[in-house]
Amino acid sequence: MNPSDMNNDLSPQDGASTDAGTAGGDDLQTRLAQAEQKAGEHWELYLRARADLENQQRRMARELENAHKYGLERFVNELLPVKDSLELGLAASGTEQSGPQALREGMELTLRMLGAALEKFGVREIAPQGEVFDPQWHAAVSMQESAAAPENTILHVMQKGYALSDRLIRPAMVVVARAPGG
Repeated sequence: MNPSDMNNDLSPQDGASTDAGTAGGDDLQTRLAQAEQKAGEHWELYLRARADLENQQRRMARELENAHKYGLERFVNELLPVKDSLELGLAASGTEQSGPQALREGMELTLRMLGAALEKFGVREIAPQGEVFDPQWHAAVSMQESAAAPENTILHVMQKGYALSDRLIRPAMVVVARAPGG
């Protein structure tokens, strides 16, 4: 209903008595009370929606804080057996029963455990032996003349690189071939 309709209801029409004016006033009072009731209901809905939003924001902030705080929990759980294996190997190295072959086997097993744990979390090893040098994934430590390998081919990997998903964590440190006499 627009305001001009309300004015029409208040004014006596076609010689109506003042009793009709009083009846129109009662109608106006009723509509005012209804409007106030509706405004109160809307205010309550607004307050509830605002409280819900604030509660959700607090909950999301708490969940984000916990994610930051405990985000590495699964990763740590995967690394703990590797640490245990290293400790066992270190303890075994002090006994007379452990020979070099047993220690080597223990180290290889521990290295495989560590590799599997890293792989499980998306860590990929970059060992580019024989590949073409790519400055986005490799860091050239030096260049070496080579007639056997094409130019810009990686001759030797001095230190492996690692990537987490598609993000480079550490580039592979490599020796790159260059043409003889160049």
